[in-house]
This record gives sequence, C-alpha cells and structure tokens, in this order.
Amino acid sequence: MKISRIRLIRVPLNFVILGRMSEKTTLLLADDDPAVTDSLAPFLERAGFHVLVVADGASALEKVAVLRPDLLLLDVLMPGLDGREVLRRLRARRDWTPTILLTRVGESSERALALEEGADDYLNKPFDPHELLARIHTVLRRARPGERSLSSAWKLACDGLSLDRRARRATLEDETLNLTPKALAVLEYLMTHPDECVSRERLLEMVWGWEYPAGTRTVDTRVAELRRALGDDPEKPHFIETLPGEGYRFAGQVRPLE
Repeated sequence: MKISRIRLIRVPLNFVILGRMSEKTTLLLADDDPAVTDSLAPFLERAGFHVLVVADGASALEKVAVLRPDLLLLDVLMPGLDGREVLRRLRARRDWTPTILLTRVGESSERALALEEGADDYLNKPFDPHELLARIHTVLRRARPGERSLSSAWKLACDGLSLDRRARRATLEDETLNLTPKALAVLEYLMTHPDECVSRERLLEMVWGWEYPAGTRTVDTRVAELRRALGDDPEKPHFIETLPGEGYRFAGQVRPLE
C-alpha cells in the first residue's frame, strides 16, 4: 500500500497563537477583588471566552490600547482610576469597546449616570454569573465593531421618534412628548436595548433602583403612559412590544444620531 506524501508547511509560532486566540471572543475583566476575579474568570473561560484580568483602571487602559479586547467588564469601585473614569477616558478618545460596569452601588441615579457616560450595561453586585453571561451575549450581539453604541450616543432616533438624552426630551414627528421622568427613563432604556426582551424586574431595578418599594405594576403604568404618548397600539405595536410573561421589547430600528 502506498502512502501519499505529505507536504509539511512551517507556520510561525506567533501565527498559531494568534489564530487560536482569534477563535475566542476576548473579555477584559478589571476588578481589584480577587474573590471576584478568581471565580468569575474561570467561569467565563468555561463559557468559551478568552479572559484577561487586571486589578486597576490604569492597567485596564493599557490592555485595551494594546490587546483590543471585544468587551470590558469594569468594576466601578476600584482604587485609583475607577471603572467609570476608565469608561470616560475611553469614550473621550472615541473608543467604543462594549462595556459592562460592575458595582455594589445600588442607587438608580448612579446607574443612570453610568449609562449616560457610555456603558452598554450595568450589573449590581452580588450577581448571578449566569445573568452576567446573558448580558455579555446580549451586548456583543448588539455591538457594531468600530462604531459607537446606542448607549454611548446622546441622541437616538427611530422612524419619527427621537430621544435627546442630554436634554431629557423625546419628540414624535417634531412634537415634544409630555412624559414623566420615569416614563422617559423607561423609554431610554428600551431604546438603548432594542430587540431585547427586558423583564419588568430589570426595568424596575434600572430605572427605580433595587431599594425602591414598588412592584412591577409600576413599570406597566409607565409603559402604558409611553404608549398613550406615542399612539402605540398594544395589539399592533410599532415601538413597544409586550412579551407575555416575560417583559417588553423595543421593536423599532434604533439608530444613533450623535
């Protein structure tokens, strides 16, 4: 029996290493708590990611500049450069790397400020690692490489609806909508997370805060307010869709304006 000759091709070692790394999405985890990184990094590795770990904001900025990770997980309360300062510096130099902030601060105002500064999502500690994993997949699915995310844009638009996040104003066909602050915040979260099922509990946490003594009916009331202002039919929604037993989804195609 004849054996066919095999032609050997020498491949540079660095090519092999880069090729292997490119097969996995790279996450940068910046947290100064070893109890978090020692458990979370292996969990994310098992989920199929390549994970880089740093313990401070300055190191995070260096790694982002050199290694260009696909997504950042930044602890807000790191000493020195905290997660929000890292995020501000990245966005100031027009680096739109998708970013999820992690913190023990539970106030809704803190979360709103972080999202306004360009975070793609926000998770309060302690959290279920599986919830973080779901958020990572959602943010990566929504990301557009090299382009600013919806969460980092000050103005958003969908058909005749526009939202000015800095001015805290929404207009429909150039007419200003008369919305309560909480209804506007619900609209903002839904528009920055389009085509994503957002549970009532998630909206309650992000808009009102985990400490707010309210039930999910509060969310339904604000969504009803939005629908009245938008003229949106719940049976045939153009903007906000109800997913029975799950939550709400912004069904329109959202684009950043600036």
